Amino acid sequence: MFQDLMFIHFKSLVFELSKLNQTLSRTKSFHALLIKTCIIHDPFYATKIIRFYSTNDDLTSAHNLFDESPNRTVYLWNSIIRAYAQNHRFRDAFTLFKQMLTSETKPDDFTFACILRACAERHDLKGLRFVQAQVTVCDQGLGSICGSTLVSAYSKLGLVDDARMVFDSLNKHDLVLYNTMIAGYGSCGKWENGLSLFVVMRRIGVRPDGFTVVGLLSGFTRSNLLEIGQGIHGYCLRNGFDSNAHTSSVLVSMYSRCGCMNSAYKVFNSLSHPDLVTWSALISGFSQAREYHKALVSFTKMNTEGRKSDSILVATLLAATAQMAVLVPGVEIHGYAIRHDLDSDTMVSSALIDMYSKCGFLEMGLKVFHHMPKRNIVSYNSVIASLGLYGLTSEALKVFKEAVERGLKSDESTFCAVLSACSHGGFVKEGRDMFRRMDVDFGIKAKTEHYVHFVKLLGMAGELEEAYNLICSLGDDVDSGIWGALLSCCDVHNDSKLADVVACRVFDKQADTSAYKIIVSNFYAGNGRWDDVKTLRDGLDDVGNKKTCGISWIAI
Repeated sequence: MFQDLMFIHFKSLVFELSKLNQTLSRTKSFHALLIKTCIIHDPFYATKIIRFYSTNDDLTSAHNLFDESPNRTVYLWNSIIRAYAQNHRFRDAFTLFKQMLTSETKPDDFTFACILRACAERHDLKGLRFVQAQVTVCDQGLGSICGSTLVSAYSKLGLVDDARMVFDSLNKHDLVLYNTMIAGYGSCGKWENGLSLFVVMRRIGVRPDGFTVVGLLSGFTRSNLLEIGQGIHGYCLRNGFDSNAHTSSVLVSMYSRCGCMNSAYKVFNSLSHPDLVTWSALISGFSQAREYHKALVSFTKMNTEGRKSDSILVATLLAATAQMAVLVPGVEIHGYAIRHDLDSDTMVSSALIDMYSKCGFLEMGLKVFHHMPKRNIVSYNSVIASLGLYGLTSEALKVFKEAVERGLKSDESTFCAVLSACSHGGFVKEGRDMFRRMDVDFGIKAKTEHYVHFVKLLGMAGELEEAYNLICSLGDDVDSGIWGALLSCCDVHNDSKLADVVACRVFDKQADTSAYKIIVSNFYAGNGRWDDVKTLRDGLDDVGNKKTCGISWIAI
């Protein structure tokens, strides 16, 4: 009788402790008390203590307790697997899961859901398929929790078609499952599929909620989707979803991505207490719309209201000041980053390097680079691009060599920066070598921007025929930007014959060619071909295109 009362007392105590912030010292004290009373081997208490240890990042103590527990229930297994997964020790979590499969205790829906999320976090497709197979082997069947997690996991890996196959295989489709599948389509940019599923769920009587709308709107990234986005906004207003801060934040992001900043600002102003995500969406939207001054003003207002920025927003603002090429706001943001311990973040440091170099202070950018506690390939790319911008090609190539020697994996942006540096400095031999190594040594296939820089390198060096043959070898589906790079080189070398051929190729493309027509018309004017100039200029006037005037300014 006394023992039963003691168990009841301890259980109530555990429930109360669960509501409190359990420090590591409190957890150890409680653990010692349970050992003293000889009830620590009860799975209920062991599970709770493991969770307390996990909350305090003491996985060693958690695992020791698990090893000492003779009665390993499914809840105990789940608690230790979840402890490793939540601390991003995914490999250890997966190892424990495999051990569980060979034990007497079989996994349940929560076990599978936890390990599926871990596989998604570490982008482990092989592990994901293994766990899915184990669901079948254990004769568990895909329940709502496990099925929804599997749909989400495949979506995170970009395998939205696999996610849909799992979705269609489930017998019951509840709101959570619909939301997961729609969010999966949204994250992969397949807004049409998400919208179709949204229509289906409404038709069969499943009522959408704010999470449905959030998942749906995340796929609206182009300005031509604005009208559909406005229709969904109207649906939110009719159903009261706009009062939800998260939904309103996504609406701000949607309007910003679609380039409709007036609507984004209206939705933003309707919020009484916008969070950091909403502020970031608005400021990023202004930056993407090239309304840099409004982005900086909004950042100042956010600070006056006591909101603390994160590294992503600071990097976005630094990119905006780089585009403005005005140093003062960039220095102020640098100071803000230092005061809030964000300057050591690699994303912020890389943005600082880019900002200082584009504002004419390369030395400051290099100082930031040399003082970085940790450098990744992004920071090296920023330095290479900055040095190339100033024509310091030899220094840029040295930095590239350093990055390779440090074992950093070069990416597409790395070779864009290197080829651009070679183009600016006229390093033809080195540029050819880099273009070859990009594929042979690093396994990176050349894309449009790489060809633009390489063609410019060859063309500016007078190797116009080689550049022309290279483009012809790419087939018919060549981006107009590549032909445009060769066209500008023809202008420099006054090669009218090749310029006519290249101009025909450029004008055959469906893309906007007004900028190239102006280049060709100026070329014709220099050669006295005034009839051809008039024909091209008249064509520009017919479509309402005019050359943007150049401007100069001094900021005081």
